[in-house]
Amino acid sequence: MSYRERDYLCNEKNGATIQSRTVGGGEESHERTHLQKPVKLQPSWEGNDLSEAELNFNNLTMDNASLQIHTPRDKYSFVYIIFLIHGIATLLPWNMFINAISYFIVYKLGKDSIGFNFPYVANFMQILTFCSQVPNVIFNWFNIFVPIKGDLTLRIMWSIVINIMIFIITIALAMVDTSMWPYSFFFITMITVVFLNMANGVYQNTVYGMAAKLPPKYTGAVILGNNICGTFTTAVCIVSEYVSTSKRMAAIWYFITALFVLLIGFDTYFALPLNRFYRHYDIKDKKQQGLRKTDADAPEKVPYLKIIKKAWPQLYNVFIIFFVTLAVYPSIHSDIKVSSSQFFIQDKFLYTQILCFLTFNVFAMIGSILPNLFVWPSKKYLWIISTLRLLYIPFYLFCNYQPQMQTRILPVLITNDYVYWVVAATMAITSGYFSSIAMMYTPSTVEPQYASVAGMFAGAALISGIFSGILISFLWPWFVSHVGW
Repeated sequence: MSYRERDYLCNEKNGATIQSRTVGGGEESHERTHLQKPVKLQPSWEGNDLSEAELNFNNLTMDNASLQIHTPRDKYSFVYIIFLIHGIATLLPWNMFINAISYFIVYKLGKDSIGFNFPYVANFMQILTFCSQVPNVIFNWFNIFVPIKGDLTLRIMWSIVINIMIFIITIALAMVDTSMWPYSFFFITMITVVFLNMANGVYQNTVYGMAAKLPPKYTGAVILGNNICGTFTTAVCIVSEYVSTSKRMAAIWYFITALFVLLIGFDTYFALPLNRFYRHYDIKDKKQQGLRKTDADAPEKVPYLKIIKKAWPQLYNVFIIFFVTLAVYPSIHSDIKVSSSQFFIQDKFLYTQILCFLTFNVFAMIGSILPNLFVWPSKKYLWIISTLRLLYIPFYLFCNYQPQMQTRILPVLITNDYVYWVVAATMAITSGYFSSIAMMYTPSTVEPQYASVAGMFAGAALISGIFSGILISFLWPWFVSHVGW
C-alpha cells in the first residue's frame, strides 16, 4: 500500500505554528508547537517594553494597536470643546443660583412679597453658597479616597440626571405662589441646593480626573468653561430680566436654560469614547494603571501622601487663589453700591449685574484663555503672586460695601466707581489666569500614572478654597458694622 504524503499548511497564528499532515487523503495529525519568542516587529514598537501578549496583539484590535503607536490629532478641537462644555456644566448649578439673587431676596422673600422682613435675607448669599459648597467639598474629597464603584459613565450620567431633576423642581417652585409659605420655600430651596451639589461634587471631580489624562491644555479647557459659565449665566439673567413680562416668567426661562446646557453636556460625554484622540490617551492611562498592580495582580495602594508631597505647592496655589476670590465674590462684590451720582450706571440691578457678575465672569474668562498664549510665572514662583492676591480682601471692604439689613460704621475709602471697576477686573483676570496655570501645573508634578489622582486633588483643593472663602465671607457683614475708627 503506497502512501501519499503531503505537508500543506504552515500558518502562524497568535505566536503558534500549526502543522497538518494528510496521509492517504485523510488528515493524520495536528501538531501545535508554541514559539519560544515573540514575533519581532519594528524596533520602535519593541522599544516600548511591551509584554509578549501585547507584542503579538493578543486581546488587542489593530485599531487600538495603532492608537498605542501613533498620537492622533484632536481634529477640529473636538475633545477640547467637549471639556469646555463640561467646564460650563460643572459650575452651572452654582452660577445659576447666585446670579438669581434678586429673584430670591426680592421676588420670593422680599418684604413686598411676603409682608414682613424675612430673617435670612441679610445672609442669604452666604447661606446659599455654604449649602452649595459643603456637599461639594465632602464629595470631592470622598471621590478621591473612596472611589465610587462603577465606571466614569455611570458617575457622570447620574450626576447630570440629578442636576436636571433638581432644576425641574426649581422651575416648579418658580411657577407657583410661595408668598404664604416663605419658610418652606427657603428650606426646600436650600435642601435642593445641597442635593444638587452632592451630585455636582462627583461630577466636577470626575471631569478634572478625566482631563488630567490628556495634555495640560485640556485641564485649562475645563477652567475656561468654568469662567465662560459665569459670563453665560450673567448674560442669560440680564436678558431674561428685560425680555420677560414678569419676574416669574424671567425666572422660569432662566432656569429652563440650565436644563438645555445640562442635556448638551450629557450628550457630548458619550461622544468621547468614539474619538480617536481621546481613546489614545485613555488607552495610555489604562496601561499606566496596569503598572500599579503587584505580582499577585492586586491593585497597588495609591501613595496619596507621596502625591500630596510632590504636588502641594500647586495645590496651595489653587486653594489660595479660589479662597481670595470667594472671600469677596459674590458676598462683598454683589453688595457694593454705586458711590457717585455722576457714574454712568445708576440702576441698582444693572450696577450689580454689570460691575459685579458680568465684569468678574468676562475677565475671569479672558484670564483663562491667556495660558494658551503664554505661561508666567514658573511653578517655582507662582506662590508669590497667589499670596499677594490676599490684598484684594481689604480693598473690597473699603469700597462702598453695604450689606443687607446692616448699618456700616467702617469708613468707605474707595469712593470712585471707576477705580472699583478697574480693580474688580484685575481681581477677575488674575483669578482666571493663575488658577488655570496652577491647575495645569499640578498633574505634571507627579509620575504619569498618578496624574489623574493629582488632577483630582487639584479639583478638591479648588473646591476647598471656594468653601473656605465662603466661610470667611460670613464675617464681613459683622466686620463692617462693628469695626470703625
